[in-house]
Amino acid sequence: MSLLDISPVVPVVVIDDADAAVPLAQALLRGGIGIIEVTLRTPAALGAIERIAAEVPETVVGAGTVTTPELAAEAAKAGARFLVTPGATDRVLDAVADTGLPSLPGAATVSEAMRLAERGFTELKFFPAEAAGGAPYLKSIAGPLPGLRFCPTGGITAATAPKYLALPNVGCVGGSWLTSGDVETLAEEAAALR
Repeated sequence: MSLLDISPVVPVVVIDDADAAVPLAQALLRGGIGIIEVTLRTPAALGAIERIAAEVPETVVGAGTVTTPELAAEAAKAGARFLVTPGATDRVLDAVADTGLPSLPGAATVSEAMRLAERGFTELKFFPAEAAGGAPYLKSIAGPLPGLRFCPTGGITAATAPKYLALPNVGCVGGSWLTSGDVETLAEEAAALR
């Protein structure tokens, strides 16, 4: 199954305490969201991935903000089942490929998307989505780039997610809003988006 088809929303989370990771993943799962992207922005991130992978195996845990070859390897070792990059340098793409894990490399322009397509990637992260043109931008590139699907991330909210999800070249959206309140309820609402 494609990463883009697991859930309409991929929670993008920053975890400061690895002990909070399992309860968070469990709440998301109870709400119907079986995927989580833990950003590699804190010292606790790799430990959080390890804990989720070991204790909530029903959840597909991934690592986001993979910006170096070393982070790709460390995330794979921690148990990440997919990798997400905000951009796409050759070194990072090669390191991600070396892990053998599915990935969503980041693109913000048509040239970046075409370059990734040349390397065999057909599922991409569109980042930063709102700042880079949002849903109108993705709609406008669907015609010239019909073979690509996106997970837009960056500035998307529960209110704006449906306009992205209505596009034929969007499989899911990434969102950080799912952890800003009652996680289980927010997950239920997000799981119902289409």
